[in-house]
Amino acid sequence: MLAEITYPAELPVSRQREEIARAIRENQVVIVAGATGSGKTTQLPKICLELGRESIGHTQPRRLAARTIAERIADELGDEVGGVVGYQVRFTDKASASTRIKLMTDGILLNEMHHDRMLRRYDTIIIDEAHERSLNIDFLLGYLKQLLPKRPDLKVIVTSATIDPESFAKHFADASGEPAPIIEVSGRTFPVEIRYRPLVAEDSASDDPDDEPETVGTGQATGRGRVSTGSTGRVAADDKDYLQGIIEALDELDRESRGDVLVFLSGENEIRDAEEAVRGHYSGRGAAVTEVLPLYGRLSAADQHRVFQPSTVAGVRRRVVLATNVAETSLTVPGIKYVIDAGTARISRYSVRSKVQRLPIEAISQASANQRSGRSGRTSDGIAIRLYSEEDFARRPEFTEPEVLRTNLAAVILQMISLGLGDIEAFPFLTPPDARGVKDGVELLRELGAVDASGGAAAGNRLTKVGRALAKLPIEPRFGRMVVESKQHGVSREVLAIVAGLTIQDPRERPLERRQQADEQHARFADPTSDFITLLNLWNHLETQQRELGSSAFRRMCKNEFLNYLRVREWNDVYRQLRQMSRPLGLEIDDKTPGGGSAPDADLIHKSLLAGLLSHIGLKDSPASTTQSGTRGGAPSGGRKPKGEYLGARQSRFLIFPGSALAKKQPDAIMSAELVETSRLFARMNAAIDPAWAEPLAGSLLKRSYSEPHWEKRQGSAVAYEKVTLYGVPIVARRRIQLSRVDQAYARELFLRHALVEGDWPNDIRRDRLFDFDRKNRKLRAELEAVEERSRRRDILFDDEAVFEFYDSRIPGDVTSTRLFETWWRAAKQESPDLLTMTAEALAPEDAPAIDEDAFPPNWKQDDQTLSLRYRFEPGASDDGVTAQVPLVLLARLRPEGFDRQVPGLRTELVTAMIKALPKVIRRNVVPAADWAAKIVAELGEADAPAGMSFADEVAAAIKRLTHTPVTGADFAMDRIPPHLQMSFRVVDGRGKQLAVGKDLRALQAQLADRARDAVADTFATPARGERGPRGPRQVDGPVTPGSIAAAGEAPGAGIERTGLTSWDFAELPRFVDTTVGGNRVRAYPALIDDGTAVNIRLLATPEEQARAMPGGIRRLLMLATPSPVNYVQQHLTGNEKLILATSPYPSTTALFADCLVACVNDVLYRVKDDGMLFTKLEFDTVRDRVSGVVMDTMFETVGLVARTLTALRTAEKTVKSATSMALLPALSDAKEQLAGLVFPGFVSRTGLERLRHVPRYLEGVTMRVGKLVDNPGRDRVWMNEVQTALTRFAEAGGTIPLAPDAPANVVRARWLIEELRISLFAQELRAAESVSLQRITKVLQG
Repeated sequence: MLAEITYPAELPVSRQREEIARAIRENQVVIVAGATGSGKTTQLPKICLELGRESIGHTQPRRLAARTIAERIADELGDEVGGVVGYQVRFTDKASASTRIKLMTDGILLNEMHHDRMLRRYDTIIIDEAHERSLNIDFLLGYLKQLLPKRPDLKVIVTSATIDPESFAKHFADASGEPAPIIEVSGRTFPVEIRYRPLVAEDSASDDPDDEPETVGTGQATGRGRVSTGSTGRVAADDKDYLQGIIEALDELDRESRGDVLVFLSGENEIRDAEEAVRGHYSGRGAAVTEVLPLYGRLSAADQHRVFQPSTVAGVRRRVVLATNVAETSLTVPGIKYVIDAGTARISRYSVRSKVQRLPIEAISQASANQRSGRSGRTSDGIAIRLYSEEDFARRPEFTEPEVLRTNLAAVILQMISLGLGDIEAFPFLTPPDARGVKDGVELLRELGAVDASGGAAAGNRLTKVGRALAKLPIEPRFGRMVVESKQHGVSREVLAIVAGLTIQDPRERPLERRQQADEQHARFADPTSDFITLLNLWNHLETQQRELGSSAFRRMCKNEFLNYLRVREWNDVYRQLRQMSRPLGLEIDDKTPGGGSAPDADLIHKSLLAGLLSHIGLKDSPASTTQSGTRGGAPSGGRKPKGEYLGARQSRFLIFPGSALAKKQPDAIMSAELVETSRLFARMNAAIDPAWAEPLAGSLLKRSYSEPHWEKRQGSAVAYEKVTLYGVPIVARRRIQLSRVDQAYARELFLRHALVEGDWPNDIRRDRLFDFDRKNRKLRAELEAVEERSRRRDILFDDEAVFEFYDSRIPGDVTSTRLFETWWRAAKQESPDLLTMTAEALAPEDAPAIDEDAFPPNWKQDDQTLSLRYRFEPGASDDGVTAQVPLVLLARLRPEGFDRQVPGLRTELVTAMIKALPKVIRRNVVPAADWAAKIVAELGEADAPAGMSFADEVAAAIKRLTHTPVTGADFAMDRIPPHLQMSFRVVDGRGKQLAVGKDLRALQAQLADRARDAVADTFATPARGERGPRGPRQVDGPVTPGSIAAAGEAPGAGIERTGLTSWDFAELPRFVDTTVGGNRVRAYPALIDDGTAVNIRLLATPEEQARAMPGGIRRLLMLATPSPVNYVQQHLTGNEKLILATSPYPSTTALFADCLVACVNDVLYRVKDDGMLFTKLEFDTVRDRVSGVVMDTMFETVGLVARTLTALRTAEKTVKSATSMALLPALSDAKEQLAGLVFPGFVSRTGLERLRHVPRYLEGVTMRVGKLVDNPGRDRVWMNEVQTALTRFAEAGGTIPLAPDAPANVVRARWLIEELRISLFAQELRAAESVSLQRITKVLQG
């Protein structure tokens, strides 16, 4: 039996219990509004008992409140907890079958709905502290509104502070619209004086002196932050930060009576800053008269308890408690008489834009401000100083926004779908949630795989298997998804421990005065790659210690290691509860001792956790990490991104929270258990991951894009690169995939184009009989392509598109790779062997022309040489047009004449272009050009041009004959002729390798002269006398004719080339030798080459090279075969002759005499043979005998000529040096150049005896010219101009002074005619050797 129910008389509720009881009896719903301290929480259940209610459910927002209130009510009823009065919170159930009043958290009642939809266990439900408007409270109120019509016996009592009770009354209005009755109960409070001390300067806009601000309170007109401005009544204040405002408010309260101060701040960081500022402010006042105490959620239990216990500091006059809004309604701090309100708080708010829960600092509502002010009026009159203006207060919202409008609704939506409550938008919430919030809640459930992806926010949503499992777990859906996923990876124990740790307050403590020691202890568990594994390491440590230590020892261990024992115990309780509730899910939990056996794979743990954090993935932003490598926190400067910024879902950007183990060495990709926005968006509790892990988890949430489709030869198929993004985060940046998986049609097209049209197969198919069709098709296409190139047309062969269409119409649509093609074709070939074989009719048009082999010949003939021609029709290409392929061994003997005629098929076009390149005055006689070109080509016929005559000269002659217009080959601007009309030459070696290509044959011959000579010689080389064999790759097809050089008694066919000859020991040297290489005649020209002390026989490529080299070699053999007269002549010279000869330009007298001997031998040789070439032993012996007979006398004559020449040179040089007038300088310079051209090292043999006899006269002419120069320099200048003209024309004809050894005969003659011209002009007394003039010299040069 219950003792008599009594009510404390001092409680306001006790005085109104009759009114309350009557309202409960007469109404199904009653709203009781009362201030804190009115007694409504403890007395209402007793009133219900008196009314005969048998089962009363009483909800509280917090576990501590449920437990303490149950104890208080049981005590007032004279019973023990667990009897008539019981309670049930998350980990404790103190209710029994006899319990009639059950205190519980609102979450417990929500959980009971799953197995008791009508809540038949209760006949009365009290929803306490409804004004807090938590999500659970709002959901309960909505659920009860729907339930009441079905349970007319059920009584509902809603208690609230005096904050907007009307909204609850309207919510529970009856069918007629009559609101539920409201019973207001006054609280126990004392008067509170409100003072406004704004931090921001404000200036009244009114000029009315009556508008002076009203000061509420005891007549304190102004505070330190407010200054009176005189009769205008205008008030101004200086801008201050909140720390300065708190210090000034404390100074103001120091002038009041004793009492503790409660300071409301927005967060932990602000409290720490204020603590430092306040301690610093009071430290200079001597004795510690003020104790400063922080109070916030993360503070250790011991530090929190200090706030509620008497001070242990001696001499303390006042305590200043710095608290967050936790002290607003949840906790009552004793001894508080004064309140300082900064007016801000961190309000949990869900961002629809960024999809994260934010904790921004916001201005509190008027209701919260009043709650804070009321904390100073609990025990006596109080003072509340607000650090903002009264106008600011008036502008603030009246009530704090309900949680349903500022949090993610996923958990509520999950419960509603599980309970079958229908459309959330139709659910009777006290304040309907924002549509975007509902949508985001559903989206989160889809992210977690809890609802069908096809569902919406309507009642049609269906829970998946995962969703039904999540609904059974009393934790946030993200954490529940982690637990469900852990079953797949066999890490349920580890994930349960981590999830349990995430749902409680961090058990690691950092006491203010021992932070370093705490950090050192906690660092033992840190994992640099994962905060989750750090938490698991701590759990394993605690589990091990708990098994090994007793209860008291474990408590001491926790304290020594800076771990909060109560939170550790809570962690363990949550783990046990989750494990118990997860049993129906079939989780296998290994209870082995931590550390025993092999540790679970951390990747498997992270994959399980990732299942609940798909939208919390971040990739490191590379530019940010490079541009701000030295930045730590703070706002970035210059527009740069701060260090360590991550790109997250929906283009959000966040930083790793500084307290994370990953903050220092940041990985490329992370997942985060929580994204919280304060000053920045921070990621708390992180781990390094491979983003690709999310792919199998995300399913339909993924977005896939494909790029760079292309043919992959090695794979024999078309591939592309896949990019997989999850909420905009590239979890797979670039992965190669088979294109046929996503675009079979395009993959097939690429296969057809690359493999079949272009022949880009992964393996060699040339010998594979399966691909006979491909070889036939390519041969046919090559033939048709050759027709196009030679005729310079593009309408004969269909392009690749026609080939593609051919294959496209015959190959099935599912053949997309070489492997699939080979499989199909092996079967199809048996039935239709020619299915894929093309025909000319299929590719070429009906009017395709036949190739005229005469107009576009495949080969080019010059003399006995045949060159292959290659045609290409590619305007702009370097080889566009006709190219003759020239083997290196044939290059030297080719002549440019004939090639410039082009092939007959292009000749008319060439002549047309040449006509257009004529000067207009000539061109107008042969228009229209195309018609005249046809006439000219017909006039020329097919006969070869005369030797040495260019095609331009031929065309000019034809035009002259047909039009009688004077025109020469030089009139054509050949540089204006299109390149494709000028034949190209491609020189190749014996292996067909290109050595050079160009349109100038002479330039190519000069460029490759040495290599061509070696190639010819290699062709004829045969092993002889132990020497090496052929050096070149060419094989000689025919015999060498007319025969090889043979020594006496040596059979023909021995090697032609020889070295080290000192005598003519062979019968005859052939003028040329021939052989056949590749069907062409290769001709070489044997020559005797002077090697200084001996003679070599070498094969040369051209008769011109032979003519240049042979005289020197023959001369050397003659000199070796004839006794030298040099010593004898030197011995018989006079002293004067020796002195004169010593002044020669030769390096020594020996060199001079050697050159004189060369001149003597040359004189005989060229008298016998004009070209200086001997080919038989008989010819050689004849010349040798003549040389032997005259060499002595000729040598004396030559030396004498040289002596006379040097004497004349010395005289001329002295005469030139004696003339010093600057006016004569041009003439003197010309004279010096003449002297240098007459006498130089080697001048004796280069000049020859016949011309050497005239050189003294030329030198004497210089002396006479200089002598006359002073008398008439003008006349000399005129004559010199004539000579200079002759020299210019001489140089233009290729002449040089001194003459080149191989200079043509006309150039040699012109050179000495110029000397005779000088005599005829400057020294007429000496008489020219022959008639000479500028015109005659010009005529000689022209040939």
